[in-house]
Amino acid sequence: MEVLLLLALVGLAAVLWFRASGWQPSRAEFPMQGALIGAEDGAVDFNALRATGADFVYIEASQGSEGRDAMFPRNLAAVTDAGLPHGVVHAYDPCVPAGRQAANFVTIVPRDPEMLPPAIALSKLASECGDPIVEAGLESELTTFINQVEGHAGQPVVLKISPEFEAEHGIATRIERNLWLERDFVQPDYGGRPWTLWGATSYLRGESGSAALRWVVVQP
Repeated sequence: MEVLLLLALVGLAAVLWFRASGWQPSRAEFPMQGALIGAEDGAVDFNALRATGADFVYIEASQGSEGRDAMFPRNLAAVTDAGLPHGVVHAYDPCVPAGRQAANFVTIVPRDPEMLPPAIALSKLASECGDPIVEAGLESELTTFINQVEGHAGQPVVLKISPEFEAEHGIATRIERNLWLERDFVQPDYGGRPWTLWGATSYLRGESGSAALRWVVVQP
């Protein structure tokens, strides 16, 4: 009996995994869909990614004051050659001064009016810095960084906010920028206002490679 139950559970898990790996939000409801790509995805074939259904791509570019995605130069060239609309993501580090992070961003991200609005990924908590002054000044420093990135890009940024970051800092309702929220399979509501981009699944597998894709949709 226990063996049969175990086999049933394994079979159910396999079915659920198969369904999750092929799931995308409805195209009728969300016509514009794309992917988030970084070094963890390896050498992505962007033409194959388009065949999977990507209408746009965001590529990870920089992190903090010194971090740079190892695949960024290759990905930027490849996605440009493929003709896919694309933007970049900077992972913001609240423990590092805004000016140093902006210098890192503008050094490696070209000023290109054809690019999509840059996204600022907010996931590391200021409380992890171990300095109450840093935590208290988070909004001010983040605003400084946003202003410098927007001056370089020539357009407003998108705030890519994790549930944990929003729960601790409540940035979505304090800084008026378009939101990129994340929750697998279910539309997120933790921003306190409508989202523009939704990280809808991190399980999708397509023709671009064997690794799961981080799939993103646009609010119509």
